[in-house]
Amino acid sequence: MINFFPLITGLVLTAFVADQEVTVVGWTPETKQKLLDQIAENELARKIYSQIFDQLENQDVPPQFLEGSFNHPDIYIDDEIIRRFHRPAERLSYERYRKIFVTDQRIKEGVKFYSQNKALIETVYAEFGVDPFLLVSLAGVESKYGTHAKTHLVFVALHTVIHKLPRREKWVEKEMAEFLSYCYENNVPPLSLGGSYAGAFGYGQFIPSSFRSYAVDFDGDGVREPFDWPDVLASMANYLVKNGYAKGSDNFSKDSPNWKSVYRYNPALNYVKVIFELREAIIEARG
Repeated sequence: MINFFPLITGLVLTAFVADQEVTVVGWTPETKQKLLDQIAENELARKIYSQIFDQLENQDVPPQFLEGSFNHPDIYIDDEIIRRFHRPAERLSYERYRKIFVTDQRIKEGVKFYSQNKALIETVYAEFGVDPFLLVSLAGVESKYGTHAKTHLVFVALHTVIHKLPRREKWVEKEMAEFLSYCYENNVPPLSLGGSYAGAFGYGQFIPSSFRSYAVDFDGDGVREPFDWPDVLASMANYLVKNGYAKGSDNFSKDSPNWKSVYRYNPALNYVKVIFELREAIIEARG
């Protein structure tokens, strides 16, 4: 199967895809200009996408992959995403914030999730040394145990930020480049992947750079799956450990290594507090 999209005229290279020899077009100033005309709607976007293209060229992502992706009819600028960036839930008072996550329903779902995945969770604990109920709490807050993980298209979220939030320029340049590289490397159509308003995706809600850096293939199938619990739970544990979590420790006091590792997952005090409160509530509900 040939996975490349229609070609752009320019420098011609050769590649092999699925045992077939394929003519591949390399990056030229003309290809970059054509892609900018295709995707960018203002000068800020032209600047950011130009820098993204430079990164993708260095990562050997061919321009025709982008041409095919950029032709998608679902690309648009979503003003709701901008509103969400300006009013993130983490800025609510803690009492209002906790009411979103520490609910009777989510606690029950956490108990059920642990019971249904106990063997897997304990296997992840044996490998990474991260508290099982901390992982359960993270799964509950991040995606409501997989039921609330796709509210926006990841590409549209990042594309919107590129056009509308100049203060996020460096961040979104990196994340869109990482996202498109991930899609190319894993044969994922960029407009097929759902996630959050901030471009995070999967049950663990990793932004693209974090997924590429910390996701692991825990079930050994050769793919780091963002929507597969063995890989997701292990990836969350790996992230925490790589960010200072003390393996086997149950010290979750403020500013402890374990507390700080959760803060790095989402640097908001309300978030960290609710993660540990939900963890305690799930443990208590199990009896």
